[in-house]
Amino acid sequence: MQPEKIKELIGWLQSKVFVVDSSEELTLGFIDPGPADFLSHGFDEQTIKITLHTTWWCEMVTDILETPQFSTPEDSNEQVLCYAKDVVSEYISKRLNP
Repeated sequence: MQPEKIKELIGWLQSKVFVVDSSEELTLGFIDPGPADFLSHGFDEQTIKITLHTTWWCEMVTDILETPQFSTPEDSNEQVLCYAKDVVSEYISKRLNP
């Protein structure tokens, strides 16, 4: 996969991480895309195979959702959201960069 496509994929997946609730305890969500979502955003079948159809995908989603549990009380909601988006970047970069 070309580096520019990896960056595009990371950005697209990071846009799917969001704050569900921040009233008492910060809760994050992730819009888990399906194969059709990948295709409609210009990614090919190979991208689907090396992401959705791997053992680490569910692990990544779990790590995203659990990010608030590993933050400190001093971390702002926005900072925790950034940490969760970094999880996406780390997982994708580690596995797809040549």
